[in-house]
Amino acid sequence: MADPRVDAYIEALPEWQQAICREVRALIHAADPDVVETIKRTDRPYFVLEGNLCALFAAKDHVNVFLYDGAIVPDPEGIITAGHDTKTARTVALREGETINAPALTAMFRQIIANNRAGGWRKLKGAAGPH
Repeated sequence: MADPRVDAYIEALPEWQQAICREVRALIHAADPDVVETIKRTDRPYFVLEGNLCALFAAKDHVNVFLYDGAIVPDPEGIITAGHDTKTARTVALREGETINAPALTAMFRQIIANNRAGGWRKLKGAAGPH
């Protein structure tokens, strides 16, 4: 379900960033119709389903998609651009003129949702034992 505050965030961006945000937003909702939009950290669009799924943040020359996956979701196509060593979220940075790898991003969204429904990445990571 669309949140008007997320609409407002996107509408305030330059046109190319709006296009990226709208495409990612559509992919998120296509991954699972139960995903809910909200605003956290004052003005950041977050997408949640039994836990954080991802957040959008428009930087000067790109849009960051923060994936709340605990670094346990596979990235076979190498779309992650930052945060490989962080404990909570990794980033996919999308720049003007780039084509979004929709199948890879959608697969990651679906895996994060499945992990959230299974108790969240913290629980799953703990069940996998120490690394």
